[in-house]
Amino acid sequence: MSSRAPGGVFSRLLHFTVVMYKPHYLLYGVLWVFALEATIALLTAPWDAWRPGWATLGRVVVVAVVLLYLRMVDEQKDLEYDRVHNPDRPLVTGAVTAPDLRLGTAVLGVVAIAASLLLSVRSAIAVAVVLVYGLALWGAERLSPWLRDNILANLVITYPVQLLLTAYVLLSVLDTSSVPAGWAAYEPCTVCDGRPAAFWSLAPVAVIFAGAFLQFELARKTAHERRPGEHYYSNTLGAGASCVVSVLFVAVAVGTDLVLVRPWEYEGLRRVLGLLPILAAALPVYGGFRFLRDRAAEYPLAPAVLFIVTFYLLLIAQATVPA
Repeated sequence: MSSRAPGGVFSRLLHFTVVMYKPHYLLYGVLWVFALEATIALLTAPWDAWRPGWATLGRVVVVAVVLLYLRMVDEQKDLEYDRVHNPDRPLVTGAVTAPDLRLGTAVLGVVAIAASLLLSVRSAIAVAVVLVYGLALWGAERLSPWLRDNILANLVITYPVQLLLTAYVLLSVLDTSSVPAGWAAYEPCTVCDGRPAAFWSLAPVAVIFAGAFLQFELARKTAHERRPGEHYYSNTLGAGASCVVSVLFVAVAVGTDLVLVRPWEYEGLRRVLGLLPILAAALPVYGGFRFLRDRAAEYPLAPAVLFIVTFYLLLIAQATVPA
């Protein structure tokens, strides 16, 4: 490991971003925001077709910035683990320094809050909560080796970052009224029991995206062989149980979507698109079956990734089609 990283701060942070913030992270962030906002629109204004607006673009930018911020925090938080298991990471090799990353997170935090403030005050507050929570996780793992090394306990405290980001998007959508005109009318909201749409009436939407992400999270850290010292769910749950839990999260995501959207109540293309997530679920189910049948060393990630992409695209598509 080099004692001093070459180049200036900006070039080192740019190198870190290129290496550690892969294009598929950005793609995930874009699809996540679009699918979440589209689903909110479908539930609150089912008579109309959803279209993204400037506020949607603003939320995409904020989420992309926050994901990079969290990636920089994780690089510092996981330094000791990476020295053993990921020795090619930029902070380990010296390609970027800890002061560089601290400066980067400070700048990104300011950018995220400022950009959210252009949308609404509540948006800015919600993003600030996400940023603070990310730092709090770092502190919690330094204080408690058990929280750092027990993968299930770690998942319990780290996954809420995504729930908080989901809450940010939801609050921002409600504040900017980016769903079609009339969304807060007395009757249309399908999850509000005749009341105007509100944060808590729409909060169950978060379960859809939690299930979709967690199926991938379990899949990417599951293997038949034990990996001593590595953060694999299969080390704790066993390969079979870890695979089953991953597939169960698929059922949670698709089942919640069907219960909330009720596609069978629509006609034509919207009904078809609303029911297609059932077929999309076959992708991770097949991946899990292949993993258990062939006893491959690593869980096949392609079906898990394709499910998220396909599922989110279907959520977007069904909201853009007129009822």
